[in-house]
Amino acid sequence: MDSQTQMKQVVADAAIKNVKNGMILGLGSGSTAALMIKSLADEIRLGKLQNIRAVATSFQAEVLALQLNIPLIDLASVSQIDLAIDGADEVDPGFNLIKGGGACHVREKLVASKADQLLIVVDETKLVQNLNQSFPLPVEVLPNAWKQVQEMISEMNGRSSLRMATKKAGPIVTDQGNLILDVLFNDGIKNPKEIEMTINNIPGVLENGLFVGLTDKVLVGKIENNTPVAYSPSRAS
Repeated sequence: MDSQTQMKQVVADAAIKNVKNGMILGLGSGSTAALMIKSLADEIRLGKLQNIRAVATSFQAEVLALQLNIPLIDLASVSQIDLAIDGADEVDPGFNLIKGGGACHVREKLVASKADQLLIVVDETKLVQNLNQSFPLPVEVLPNAWKQVQEMISEMNGRSSLRMATKKAGPIVTDQGNLILDVLFNDGIKNPKEIEMTINNIPGVLENGLFVGLTDKVLVGKIENNTPVAYSPSRAS
């Protein structure tokens, strides 16, 4: 197991310690979240966690949960979620996030906004001082609107490209049947709340990957003295 996978595994295991019997959980997407889902399944199988129900944030998370016999319920059937555990592509000191590297950020944001607590699990490579200086911001757009949205983002000094698939011809298609524009602003994103609202007000945009003011706690995996450890940083004021 390489060092990054070790960091992801230790933080995934640490996240499960926040789960209590009887909870409704939001199951995140991505590589770290997948390890968390497997750890959760182990705890349920061993009887350490009982009466757990879960809401998946993506088809990927849904398939994995079904394979591991984690009871699933539909998002529309619940009024609130006790705890959502998810990964992130970037985390700034104020716990603002960029998500959507796996094109799942719309359902992830729906689950996060309904959760009493959002716990983000990452390895230390995902911590940044300013968002979007290297990782692009995903923007989900209606298929017939992507060019128009791209032009409007360009007027905001954002360079964007249509995300293309690697094992099929053409673009990535989301679980909702839409396309993804990956956006890099010239100086990164220093005002995430404003950018989130401005982009979402562009006609043809369904949602973008900025998560502002949603994260309650972050768990970070790192290698310390050749040993993987998890810690929880303080949010910058």
